Formats: sequence, structure tokens, C-alpha cells
Amino acid sequence: MATQSAAQRRRAEALAYQEFVRSCPTSKLLDRIGDKWVTLLLVALVGGPRRYGELSREVPGASPKMLTQTLRLLERDGLVSRTVIPSVPVRVDYRLTELGESLLRLVESIKGWAESHFDRIEAARAGYDATRTGAARTDAARTGPRADPVGVGVA
Repeated sequence: MATQSAAQRRRAEALAYQEFVRSCPTSKLLDRIGDKWVTLLLVALVGGPRRYGELSREVPGASPKMLTQTLRLLERDGLVSRTVIPSVPVRVDYRLTELGESLLRLVESIKGWAESHFDRIEAARAGYDATRTGAARTDAARTGPRADPVGVGVA
């Protein structure tokens, strides 16, 4: 076994942790349900079954590819069911499953929290941006023009 420096051990441990996070089922699921389109589709399906065209109108900004891809992933995860109704033309309905409805309750809670705290978050952002902008102006005034960040001497 080769001897490793402390820096090499830390690097190896960091890589192992990153791999753990990448393969962690909970992390993967949180990535999925935290997706913007997932949340918007869950909310769009609240009133019962919807056809693809209805969903595309209720979720503006989603490309047809993104809408189809997200619906397939939701179906795969058991959050949405897809029903093909033989007719001319063929009708396809999407609806929330029991599992999807249980997730929707959490999404609605988060949405309610966001709506009730939006003003405070906007004020915090404005305050943060004001201090950052002021600090950048102060630094520029104190140090003059910014130094070459790459260090190659080309201005």
C-alpha cells in the first residue's frame, strides 16, 4: 500500500463522498422532485386527468420535448399514470397517482410558504445586492482598475 499525503487522502475522501452523493437514492429523488417542470406539472394535474395539449397550455414555457420527457419520468416514478383511450384520434390522459397526490401536498405547502414569504425574500435579496454592489464600488475606488485576473499582462 502506497503512502498518501494528507492532501491526497482528503482528495480521495472528497471523491468518494461525491460518488456516494451521486448514487444516493434520496439525492436522486430530490433532484427529480425539485425540478421546475415536475412541480409545475404536479400542480397542473390537480383538477383531475389532463390531456397532453391541456398540460402544454397550463405549463407555459415547457418545450414539447421537456413536457414529454418530464411526464415519462413522472410515470416511471409512479407519480403520474398515463391512460390511452382508443378513439380517433387516440386520446391520452395523465393523472396523479395516490403517490403523486401525497407529493402534491408537500409541493402545495412549499408553494404556500414561498407565497407568504416572497416579500421578505425579495427584501433580503435587495439588501444583499446593495451591500455587494457597494463593496465592489469601494474596492474599485480603493485599488483603481482591476488587475489582470489571469496574470498574463494583457489589458
